[in-house]
Amino acid sequence: MRSASTTRGKRNPSRRARRRRRSASKGQSRPERYERGTRSYTMSHIRGKDTSIEVLVRSYLFRRGLRFRKNDRRYPGHPDVVLPKWRTIVFVNGCFWHAHANCKAFSRPKSNVEFWSVKLMRNGERDRLQHAQLVADGWRVIVVWECELAKPVREARLARLYDQITATTDGQPGIIDDTIPAGSKGEPGAIV
Repeated sequence: MRSASTTRGKRNPSRRARRRRRSASKGQSRPERYERGTRSYTMSHIRGKDTSIEVLVRSYLFRRGLRFRKNDRRYPGHPDVVLPKWRTIVFVNGCFWHAHANCKAFSRPKSNVEFWSVKLMRNGERDRLQHAQLVADGWRVIVVWECELAKPVREARLARLYDQITATTDGQPGIIDDTIPAGSKGEPGAIV
């Protein structure tokens, strides 16, 4: 026989839990989601390399015949893909961790706002400095965002990435980011 608190395997919240949720939505402080120390443990297991989107991009490039180095520590930012033959470096960025502007996949955390604002701003500034240093060293830098690898647009973005890498620009260094708004630093996808 089923208990009164469950219905077909789903939890039926008590009145107290519903009231707590309602009061939290009215701006009152919410109870902590994790026990003390659990959040830190969870965050420590977030990968820094070989993420699913990086593996997706690398496997596509390898299938297309491009050979590369991955996560090369000799270059600023430890790029995800380094193509020495083409003097090109590819960064595969997660929309959250790199604060992708005007992206539906990015939203600022609602708790510990000051910490996350500073951290994400620092990440963006660090990315800009690393990209500028790579361009100064004569590399073309291509940025691929996580949202560009969603299933509906994945194949088109990967094909465009291949074309951007193999395009002959006479070794002209620059940053290629398809998400740059038109009119700010050039047309989207143009070398900046």
